[in-house]
Amino acid sequence: MDLGLTCPRFTWPGGDAAIAGRFAAVARGADQAGLRSLWVMDHLFQIPNFGSVEDPMLEAYGALSYAAALTSRVSLGALVTGAVHRAPGLLVKQVSTLDALSGGRAVLGIGASWYEPEARGLGLPFPPLAERFERLEETLQIARQMWSGQDKPYHGRHYQLERTLDAPRGNPPILIGGSGEKKTLRLVAQYADACNFLFGADVRHKLDVLRAHCERLGRPYEEIEKTLHMRIPEGQSVEESVQRCAELAALGIEHVIVVVPDPSEDVWLTHLAELAVRISAITPLGR
Repeated sequence: MDLGLTCPRFTWPGGDAAIAGRFAAVARGADQAGLRSLWVMDHLFQIPNFGSVEDPMLEAYGALSYAAALTSRVSLGALVTGAVHRAPGLLVKQVSTLDALSGGRAVLGIGASWYEPEARGLGLPFPPLAERFERLEETLQIARQMWSGQDKPYHGRHYQLERTLDAPRGNPPILIGGSGEKKTLRLVAQYADACNFLFGADVRHKLDVLRAHCERLGRPYEEIEKTLHMRIPEGQSVEESVQRCAELAALGIEHVIVVVPDPSEDVWLTHLAELAVRISAITPLGR
């Protein structure tokens, strides 16, 4: 079983001047602790789960590029990119650039977008839900076309590209976040290399739904990595964290991506390093 870390907040003692140093400590710490992955949220305003809307929030791909220069092993991605906030061709170029500069460590984490206040606040597109899913699927099609080396037009309902040229060309894995059974998990089965659930989802049922979509599409279910995002609360021991991960592995989760109270602190980096070693010996169901 693999361990990842997400850094969803950038409010640290010292204010804005401390962000660069503390985030650098997070990136280096994740890399040195032997974690599989490091993630940031693709938000422009802080979301209610993690603080006040006025709290600092870094743009995802600028932050990931900074992290790429500070690390050498950990994979890097946004958990998850809001598909409608960037033109698909530009998004693919951003991820390809991150992949090139990190030595092939980029992941395209993507979803349909949900946080309307930041979109309205900064003048970004935020169409109705059905259209957001249509645009998500077209973005996935464009990414697959560009990363397959097909330099040709793309004509969709929402996006028109005259040339899907991508040089330097990457081929990062695609992770789709969300657990909607009719649309999201069907998109996972059709386009993605990994899925991501939030802790609290009915994992067993969601994976059964994903398996059924794979069967209908003729996609091997085993090709898709199953990941889950969860918090480790203040005061939780490493033993308790191991137990929670083991329970998820027994359901089929292969890669746990955690949030901790302050990932720049040595105590939490030590916790994560030990947890990564302990759960590496766990074999998830289906592996």
